[in-house]
Amino acid sequence: MENYRLEEQSLDKGIKPTSARFKSTKQDLTNAMGSMYAAVLFIGIMNCTSVQPVVAVERTVFYRERAAGMYSAFPYAFGQATDQLISSQVVIELPYALVQDILYGVIVYSMIGFEWTAAKFFWYLFFGYFTMLYFTFYGMMAVGLTPNYHIAAVVSAAFYGIWNLFSGYLIPRPKVPIWWRWYCWVCPVAWSLYGLVVSQFGDIITLMDDDKRPVKVYIEDYFDFKHSWVGWAAAIVVAFAVLFAALFGFAIMKLNFQKR
Repeated sequence: MENYRLEEQSLDKGIKPTSARFKSTKQDLTNAMGSMYAAVLFIGIMNCTSVQPVVAVERTVFYRERAAGMYSAFPYAFGQATDQLISSQVVIELPYALVQDILYGVIVYSMIGFEWTAAKFFWYLFFGYFTMLYFTFYGMMAVGLTPNYHIAAVVSAAFYGIWNLFSGYLIPRPKVPIWWRWYCWVCPVAWSLYGLVVSQFGDIITLMDDDKRPVKVYIEDYFDFKHSWVGWAAAIVVAFAVLFAALFGFAIMKLNFQKR
């Protein structure tokens, strides 16, 4: 009865109640969030590690061609950022990354049982796509800032663990000690998970079976994820992709690790 009253009140306020088969308990919600968390981290790390050897080899070629006066550093860096998104050497990598994200998104979205609305589906694709981009650009940046891809792999692996720990899934941000909580705000994976969760669940006011709170309220209380911040989360994941790509370009232009 409380559920019906809550839905009637939400209709009066212009909020549409939603329902899906996996949001009835906290465990169901945690499982759905876990699928997002695992996919973001696994696919991102795979993109990052696979791009590094390619960038390292091509940087050596770039040193030789720059010494011969063939082109400057900035066009090279821009070309790397557009052509090496998924560690391939084909110009079509940007649309290919989008196609990859769409294929993955459709399969996972339908298997998990997310709500089929245009807004939520495209938010899911958006956050997945830009997460792939910033992980790939991060791998390129790590190579650009280090002498070789072996050191870049070691440095990157350290941040994989840190990003994993502060992503907000294993340890929700409100439960992180206050002196470490600041890092949750500068962790890119935390913002990807934030955007994915609030875009899918942040507007659901259906009561949970085992908690008697709306899904939206539970997410806000336990994870401190607010649906009103979905725009900020989107802007920040884009900013991380731009930042890592810009740092890669800076490293290529200003740093030279050539030994002879």
